[in-house]
Amino acid sequence: MKVLANDGIATSGIIALENAGFEVILKTVAQEQLADFINDNQVDVLLVRSATKVRESLIDSCPSIKIIGRGGVGMDNIDVDYARNKGIQVINTPAASSHSVAELVFAHLFGMVRFLHDSNQNMPLEGDSKFKELKKAYAKGVELKGKTLGILGFGRIGQATAKIGLGVGMKVVAYDPYIDAANIQLDFFDGQHVNFTIDTIEKEAVLEQADFISLHVPAQDEYVIGEKEFKIMKDGAGIVNAARGGVIDEKALIEAIEDGKISNAALDVFENEPTPEIKLLMNRSISLTPHIGAATKEAQDRIGEELASQIIDILK
Repeated sequence: MKVLANDGIATSGIIALENAGFEVILKTVAQEQLADFINDNQVDVLLVRSATKVRESLIDSCPSIKIIGRGGVGMDNIDVDYARNKGIQVINTPAASSHSVAELVFAHLFGMVRFLHDSNQNMPLEGDSKFKELKKAYAKGVELKGKTLGILGFGRIGQATAKIGLGVGMKVVAYDPYIDAANIQLDFFDGQHVNFTIDTIEKEAVLEQADFISLHVPAQDEYVIGEKEFKIMKDGAGIVNAARGGVIDEKALIEAIEDGKISNAALDVFENEPTPEIKLLMNRSISLTPHIGAATKEAQDRIGEELASQIIDILK
């Protein structure tokens, strides 16, 4: 049986699949050529991440496909219900990248509150000539400890983010329309652990209380954070989106920053990927990364192993 990993797969996954007798094709086929390639090679399993789209037309064109796998959490680039109604198994790896995304959220948070994203640009340019001026410009940082972290979307990634926040010494408040409470266990290197129970509250209450907001929601038809929500938030609050492009109204975000309502923001995902709006890219109050939430070696290894395990269970 043949597996096409069109957006790549970690070596751990390749080894597991090959040991189980699968042929793994590591080739990135252009979207418009994908159906022909699958049919010419009689591919049984199509693995994608976020780049490749698996829509109804592709599904209809490729009768050999038995499994569609998404390396990651969100499956908005796959017509999941349609595929399943056609008898195709659709799988993903919801737990594999949670900690990596949560760490990126805090990389942004730590950088934001000490202006690292801006300092790292200006120190190489002016550090030798304007050291004192830069020191003064970046001398109003704040600590995360003791602040309130608001989490919108309290599934696996939201809870992983909460763990780090609790470890830092933050108060965590959360909203999720499908989860009433979550038990959070902090595990330490020596085997000890501490348990917390976090009851979710209304979205507006999270926005009112939080010093920093982190979004962990799937793609939506409407904005989760727009002009209305920014008005509810604390003056000077910060916000991080490492979930999906389009859940924050980027125009409203720019206006909130310019008005001083939002002190800083961090974006790993954008409405117009792969060509984010230039106003976002040039704004010195926004910390930016190019959709790398799950892009750690550890997460990719877990994703590869989990996909391989599910494929082997289904087809073997």
